[in-house]
Amino acid sequence: MSADLDTVFQALADPYRRAMVSRLVESGPTSMKELAAPFDLGLPSTLKHLKVLENGGIITSKKEGRVRTFSICEEGLNSLRTWLDAHQRHLETGFDRLAAAMAANPEDKSNGQ
Repeated sequence: MSADLDTVFQALADPYRRAMVSRLVESGPTSMKELAAPFDLGLPSTLKHLKVLENGGIITSKKEGRVRTFSICEEGLNSLRTWLDAHQRHLETGFDRLAAAMAANPEDKSNGQ
């Protein structure tokens, strides 16, 4: 799972790739030309970014005729989702303990003023 997670983080490390993923999430399946349009990138550079995302399991592609369409691969994001959920639970547990400790030991405000 660690190698998969590393690949996902590496694929999402680039701002262009994150923007492409966001666009796919918002718009659904999109052609390479449409994904390249908002950026100052040529099609070869766009294809390289899309291949990194595809190799990371984040997106899939399908070619129909001369048009290649890309879409989000939900299964590919499961390792990231699992990792984030585990860390969120850990943080929430820590904050719950902090809140309980603060409630059990309230500061005496009359001494400090």
